[in-house]
This record gives sequence, structure tokens and C-alpha cells, in this order.
Amino acid sequence: MPGSRRTVFLSIIFLIALLFGSGQPQAEPARAPHKGLNLVGEFVVAEGREASDRVVLVLHGTLAHLNMDTIKGLRDVLTERGYNSLSINLSFDLDNRTGPYDCAIPHRHRYGDAVAELTIWLDWLSRKGVKDVTLLGHSRGGAQVALFGASADHDLVKRLVLLAPATWDEDKSRAGYKKTHGKALSTVIASARALSSAGKGGELMKGAGLLYCPGTDVTADSFLSYYEPNPNLDTPTLLPKIKLPTLVIAGGEDKVVPDVADKTRPLANGGNIRLAVVDDAGHFFLDLYAEDVVDLVENFMGTEE
Repeated sequence: MPGSRRTVFLSIIFLIALLFGSGQPQAEPARAPHKGLNLVGEFVVAEGREASDRVVLVLHGTLAHLNMDTIKGLRDVLTERGYNSLSINLSFDLDNRTGPYDCAIPHRHRYGDAVAELTIWLDWLSRKGVKDVTLLGHSRGGAQVALFGASADHDLVKRLVLLAPATWDEDKSRAGYKKTHGKALSTVIASARALSSAGKGGELMKGAGLLYCPGTDVTADSFLSYYEPNPNLDTPTLLPKIKLPTLVIAGGEDKVVPDVADKTRPLANGGNIRLAVVDDAGHFFLDLYAEDVVDLVENFMGTEE
């Protein structure tokens, strides 16, 4: 093919690809600086959407990440339905954190860090021109989204979705710690309090264990943020403090937080708190249950742009 004709041919191919490919979903790695760390996320612009269109910001659960099956499943369905999404990793005080948390790494993060990091990501979306954000959190991430709704504020956030959000009970917390870590929670809390009171909250407690990481090292302040008796760790306790429209979604066969529906039901009285139960769904809402969740989210968001 002569050079000039070849150039025209390639130009036509390029234009066709541009015209027909520009509407495809676009996923991009997202990074946001925070306290000397790089926060990690994935921003997906759905087919036919602009980056400034409304977004579902999705937060994972305990020590998890944005590509765990639950989060990836929700992201895929949201994209198929034409909704932009931003899935994020909590840093857990680590730079560029990806994948599940490595229990060999000492824990320095605090439960409430999620509120500040959500704010950083909302500011990131604001710089893209986004005006409407639905905050969606799963499991402990759902409880942290509830904490955000009860204690923080941001113009972009229009509604909250709490998917199988964590509940808290002091007796269950003690029993769970004993089962996982083989020691009395009260003893470790006392040691952590002593360190924190002495201004040594950043000091590591060797082998204290935290959450799903038995035998791990953890700072006193980190330990207290997760285990110090605190009703604000309990999603239903936070719900009356939230002013935004809030949808709590429970799994009918959830064995991880089996009490969330019963504890939420008295609060879902036709005001800003709604409750939906997905029959037969377990805690992780895998496969077709992700479709059920997005059905509920879509209805909750409405069709306004």
C-alpha cells in the first residue's frame, strides 16, 4: 500500500477506534497523598459517563482491600449498570497498600483513621468535578462509613449505604478476643491504657494480637481504638446520629453479623434510616447477590442526575 494511502487508512482506523471506544468503561489507578503516605484506589468511569458524574465510593471490611471478591463484584455490577465508582484501600498506616493486610507487619493504624481517609478521597473526587457521592461500606467498612456519617460532614456525600455493617457488644468482643488470641482482653486493655496514659501510645505491645492477626505486634493506641469499650463501634448505636439518608442492607443468612437486621429494624421507622434484607445472602454477598445489592442501591439513589 502506498505511503499516503496507508497513512489515510491508519487515520481512519484510529478515528473509528476513538469514536467507538471512547464510550467504554475506563478504569484508572487512583492515588491520594495523606500524612506522608500514598492512598490507593481504583476509579471507574462507566460507559457513556463523565468523570464528574455521580459516584459510589466503596470501602472494604476488616484488613481487606479493594479487589476482594465482595468489592470487585459490586464494582463490576455498578459499572455494568452505568454508575461510576471509586473503590479505596484504607492505608492502615502503610504507603501504597495493596492486597490483604500482612499480619507480620506491626499494626499502627487506628479504627477512626477511616474518617480522615474518606475525607481525602472525597476531596479527590471534588477536584474531578463530582457533586454527588454515595458512600458504601461493607462489614467493618460499613461501620466506619456510619462513623463518618455520625461525626463528619462533606458536601459531596448525599447518602450512605451500610452493607452488613459491623455491630459491637462488649461481652462478644471479650469472647471473640479470647477465642482468637487465647488471652483475656481486659488484661491487654489494661496494659494498653497504662502505656497510652504515660504518653507511650505509639509503643508496640509484642504479640498482643489484633483482629484477625493472632500474635501480631500492635501499638497501644491502635489496640485501644479497636477494643476499648466504645458504643460508637456499634453501627445501630450510630444510626440516630446520622442525618443523611441511610440504607442498611443485611444478609438473611449472615453468620458474621447476624444481629444487624434486628438491631436496625426499630430505627428504620420511615425517616432517614431504611433497612433491606437480602434473603439467603451470606455476609459477603457474592455472585448474584451482588446484583441484589446494586438493585437496592440503584433504587435508593433514584434516577436523578
